[in-house]
Parts: sequence; structure tokens; C-alpha cells
Amino acid sequence: MEDGQSKIHLLEKVYYEGCPGCKIEKRKDTQEEIPWKTLISIWIVVLCNALPISSLFPFLYFMIRDFHIAEREEDVGYYAGFVGSAFMLGRALTSIFWGMLADRYGRKPIIIIGTIAVVIFNTMFGLSVNFWIAISARFLLGSLCGLLGPAKIIFCVMITKDR
Repeated sequence: MEDGQSKIHLLEKVYYEGCPGCKIEKRKDTQEEIPWKTLISIWIVVLCNALPISSLFPFLYFMIRDFHIAEREEDVGYYAGFVGSAFMLGRALTSIFWGMLADRYGRKPIIIIGTIAVVIFNTMFGLSVNFWIAISARFLLGSLCGLLGPAKIIFCVMITKDR
């Protein structure tokens, strides 16, 4: 550095206007307390993601039995396995697609679409009157529920601080 020139601070953070990453970094650097409102909203989204997986099993046996698809009582578990796994099959086939959409259009729109899909297709599954509608509703629920990845990424970005 020469005599009258100002010093360049290489470690000083620079925030650019209109940059979403800079906005998050600036908020993390200036915020000292825990962002409870954001944390609770992410908790609700993750809960919406977990409910379709776990809420199914207590009543699935009775649902399959009432569909009268199983010839014997022992076959109810066989058919219940198809209904239970249809959700995970749909999720496995479309998770990369939802990740690409979240990268391109943002996490929040994908979370909103996923939450709406949970409401619609969980209701459709609960009101299904035969076995194939139940499997279709569970598969579509898994296919259109791209919640978990974007919600966890938002949570991790929100919590971590480089100090």
C-alpha cells in the first residue's frame, strides 16, 4: 500500500443488492437471537412431511380389510405393504426432479406445492373406496410431496453461522 491510499479489507463481507444469498448471510450476521417464527414454520412443514409416512399404519389394516381385496385374513398385510410402499416409490422416482425445481425456482414455492399436495392427496387417500384408488393416491402423494429436501436446506442455512 502506498501513502494515502485506502486499505482494502479482504476479509470484510460485501453484500450485494438483490442477491438472495447475500440477504440470508446479512440476516445471519446481524441477528443474535434464535429466529423462532421461522423455526416454528419449518417445524410445521417437516411435520406435514412426516405425517403421510407414519399416520397411515394404525388404520391401514382395517382399510385393506374393508376393501375386501384379501381372500384370507393373513393376506391383508401383503396388500397393506403395497399401499405403504407406494408413497416411497413415488418419492424415490421424483426426488431429484423436485430438487432441480427447488434449485431453479426457489425453495419456498416447492414447499408450498408440497404442503398443498399433502393436504389434497392425504384427503384423497382417506376417502378412497377401493384398493387401486388408495395405491394411486399414495403414489401421487409421494410423487408430488417434495418437502423434505428444501425444508431441511432452509433449516440448515438458517441455523448455521460462520463466526
